[in-house]
Amino acid sequence: MTVLLALGAAIAYGLSDFIGGVASRRTSVWPVAFTACLGAALGTVVLAFFVPGDPTATDYAWGLLAGVGSGVGTAFLYRGFARGRMGVVAPVSAVGAALLPAALGVATGERPTMLVWVGMLLALPGIWLVSREPAPPGAPAGMAEGLLDGVLAGLGFGLLFVAIGQVPEEAGFWPVALAQASSLVAVAVAAWLLGGNAVPRHRGDWWGLAAGGFATLAVAGFLLARQAGLLSVSAVLTSLYPAATVLLATVLLHERLHRGQSVGLLLCGVSVVCVALG
Repeated sequence: MTVLLALGAAIAYGLSDFIGGVASRRTSVWPVAFTACLGAALGTVVLAFFVPGDPTATDYAWGLLAGVGSGVGTAFLYRGFARGRMGVVAPVSAVGAALLPAALGVATGERPTMLVWVGMLLALPGIWLVSREPAPPGAPAGMAEGLLDGVLAGLGFGLLFVAIGQVPEEAGFWPVALAQASSLVAVAVAAWLLGGNAVPRHRGDWWGLAAGGFATLAVAGFLLARQAGLLSVSAVLTSLYPAATVLLATVLLHERLHRGQSVGLLLCGVSVVCVALG
């Protein structure tokens, strides 16, 4: 049951990213990111009513910080999907989200296991290979479109995981709901600073609600998996969500993965698994 629930969470995350990415390409990045955060906020508020807890002011403060990371991560992830290829942006953002908590732990005195160090080292060539776009004969290879957005998205999601990880289980789900609600403000501010507009104006912008709904299902699946079995198993399987996004992009959008990028994607996947297991 733990395996099924965690894999369900990974698929739900992958569907969320794919729907948001396709909608961003067809309409506008910022409104889709905003409605995705809105959908996730509404979903987590509903979940919060069914998850008992006793949160403190500190828990809510961590929730607010997590919301900044969630909003920034979502905004740049969707911008990366709109500008580049999902097969590049998704694994790069996933590696960044996995490595930032581990790096912060090292800086604050934690001692990662050898498996985590292996994951960190594998991430470097993995990101480099995934980010390389093949060039015409005689021309040097260039960096993949959307790579920087993927890196920034990974940093945002890494901040989300670091902050929300400080909220104890007994706090319940309201700090998470606050994080999703505050992510709306983060997306709006990011859009304003980068010259965009997060106000939904077209029917296609509201596809973000579906992406946010799948994100809520993913959170619920992960929580149920964690309650049913080992946290390490649940975290590893849920961390494989970029595979679902890349697979959907390859099958439905006919995005091609070249040989070097396929190797890089494999290294990124192994890196996420190593860091999560560690």
